[in-house]
Amino acid sequence: MTIYDFEVKTQDGKSISLADYKGKVLLIVNTATGCGFTPQYDELQDIYNELKEQGFEILDFPCNQFGEQAPGNDEEIHSFCTGRYGITFPQFAKIDVNGENAIPLFKWLTENTKFEGFGKSPMALIMNGVVKKMDKDYKNNSAIKWNFTKFLIDRSGNIVARFEPTDMKTLKAEIKDCL
Repeated sequence: MTIYDFEVKTQDGKSISLADYKGKVLLIVNTATGCGFTPQYDELQDIYNELKEQGFEILDFPCNQFGEQAPGNDEEIHSFCTGRYGITFPQFAKIDVNGENAIPLFKWLTENTKFEGFGKSPMALIMNGVVKKMDKDYKNNSAIKWNFTKFLIDRSGNIVARFEPTDMKTLKAEIKDCL
């Protein structure tokens, strides 16, 4: 199974196949508009601007499961992201990434990756505390822990890496390695 076996909903509710992105390097991100990590939209847009002509796409999936930090409907979320951060990469319908209502794409992504920790930065220490309150066993399961978890997919539709929201340092270099 690869990423191309999944269908997702666009902002206007239409189903599209991820096979439409065959041959591209993808970064799949669950996002939120009211999160401490929301400013990552700026960096993501910069990476997208630099690399999109080389066959790179960011697929943005808003999610309200973490602290209810993605309120509003799809249109309101998109308006915020384009107006405030100028995003031009594809943004899809708001979804669940964990639990019984998680879309199949994110079930597959989490079943085929491991949570490797938030790192050692001050923000990582904060995240450890926040997430531990929600899930005492968080270190031992692959569920998505918070907004702005990212999955890098190669041109063949395979998962290359998972990046937690606190990990932006190596993201661009790893994307470039896939191009």
